Amino acid sequence: MEIIVAGVGKVGLTLARQLVAEEHSVTLIDMNSLVLEEAVEQFDAMSICGNCASKDILLQAGVEKADLVIAATNADEVNLLCCMTAHGINSNLHTIARIRNPEYAEQVMTMPEVFPLSLTINPEKRAAEEIRRLLQYPGFLRRDAFAKGRAEIVELRIDEKSKLSGVALKDMPGVVKCKVLVCAVLRQGAAVAPSGDFVLQTGDRIFVTAPTAILGELLKNLGIITRRVRKMLICGGGRVSFYLAKLLEKDGIQVSLIDRNPARCAELAALLPNTSILHGDCSSQNLLDSQGINDVDALCSLTGVDETNAITSLYANTKNVPQIITKISRGEGFLSESLPIGSVICPKELSSNIIVRYVRAMQNQTGAAISVHTIADGQVEAVEFTVDATTKHCGVPLKSLKLRPNVLIGIITHGADTQIPNGDSVFTEGDTIVAVTSGRGILKSINDIFA
Repeated sequence: MEIIVAGVGKVGLTLARQLVAEEHSVTLIDMNSLVLEEAVEQFDAMSICGNCASKDILLQAGVEKADLVIAATNADEVNLLCCMTAHGINSNLHTIARIRNPEYAEQVMTMPEVFPLSLTINPEKRAAEEIRRLLQYPGFLRRDAFAKGRAEIVELRIDEKSKLSGVALKDMPGVVKCKVLVCAVLRQGAAVAPSGDFVLQTGDRIFVTAPTAILGELLKNLGIITRRVRKMLICGGGRVSFYLAKLLEKDGIQVSLIDRNPARCAELAALLPNTSILHGDCSSQNLLDSQGINDVDALCSLTGVDETNAITSLYANTKNVPQIITKISRGEGFLSESLPIGSVICPKELSSNIIVRYVRAMQNQTGAAISVHTIADGQVEAVEFTVDATTKHCGVPLKSLKLRPNVLIGIITHGADTQIPNGDSVFTEGDTIVAVTSGRGILKSINDIFA
C-alpha cells in the first residue's frame, strides 16, 4: 500500500520502520531535514521536507494515489488539518491522527462529518491504561489481552527464588497446577520457541498464555505474593502521569506525584484534587526517602528522560518496592533485559501495534487480525483472528494440521469458553484464535498460519 507518515518523531519513526518491513511504500513528511535524512538512512522510504498540513506538500508526497495518511506530529491541530486536507484531496483515503487533547478527541467523536478520521490514537492515554492493568496483578511484567479480555499473554521473569527455575516445560503443570502454555522465552536477549524438553533458567523471561480468570491462581501457585495496590508514587508529571493518576483516583488508590517543574505542579494540583502533588527531583534519593518509598506498594517512573526513569526504578528496586513500572520511550530491549527496573512501558510501541493492526485489516478485509501484540522485545508477535467461512481446516484437530514454521496456536475461544488448546482441539466458524509467531513472515490474515 501507499502510506504517508507525517511527523517523524518517536511514534512516526517506529511506524515507518515496521510498515517498510511489511513491504509497504512509505513516504515521510517532516519539517526537520536532519530527522528525515537519518530516517531514510535507516530504511527504504521516500521523504518530503515541509509542513504536512500544506496542500502542496501533501501533493508532492503523492496523496492523490495514497491509501493511508498517518499524522503523528507533536501538534494535534496540525494532525487534524493534515488529515482534513488530505481527505479533501483524496476522498477514498484512510486517515489516522494522533490526538492528545481530550477536547479535540471529543470533537472528533461527535463531529465525524467535519473530521474525516478513520482512527485516532493517544499514546499517553493508552500507556496509562496499560499501567493500570499491570497494577491489578503486580506479579506480571506485562499483560496483553485477547478475546475481549478473557485470555492473556503475560510476562514473568525467572529469578533464583522462582519455583520454575530448572524446570522443564513438560513438568511445568505439576508446579503451576493450572493449564497454561509457555509460548515464548527470552533468554540472553534472544527469543526461543520452546519445546516440552526446554528447561527454564534463572534470568529467563517467559511469556505465558492463560485465561484471564486463572491469572491469580497462577501467581498464587508460583508463590508470588501479590497484594492490592493501595499507595503508590508516580515520578514525573507528564501526560502519562496525568492520565494514570486520574484513573487511579477513581480506583481509590492513594497517589503521590513528583515533578520538578513548579508551574506543572500547580497545574496538576488543580486537575487532580485527590492526588498529592510534590515539587522536586524524582532522581533525588533524599526526596524519595522522605516521601516514604519504603512504604509504597508501587512506583512508576514516567518522566520524559529514559535514563532518569531507569535510575529511579533501580533505586526503588534496592528499596524492595513490590511493583516497579518504568517508561522507556526509545524502547531498547537491553534495558528491560539487563536491569531490574520492573515492567517496561513504551507508549510508541503500544500505539504502533494499534495502527499496524488497522493497516493489515485494510489489506485483508476478510480474515484480518483483530489485535496485534508485539512481545519478547519485538521478536515475537501474537495475533488474534476470527475464524470465518473462508478459514481453512475448520473442525480439523490441531495435531492433524501443518502450521507454518515457528507458528503456534496459543488460545482458542469458543463463545464464553476460552481454552489452551491441545492436539485434539479444533476451531470452528465464529471462534477466535491467537497465533504466536517468532518467524520472519507476517501474519496478515488467518490463513497465513498454515504451511
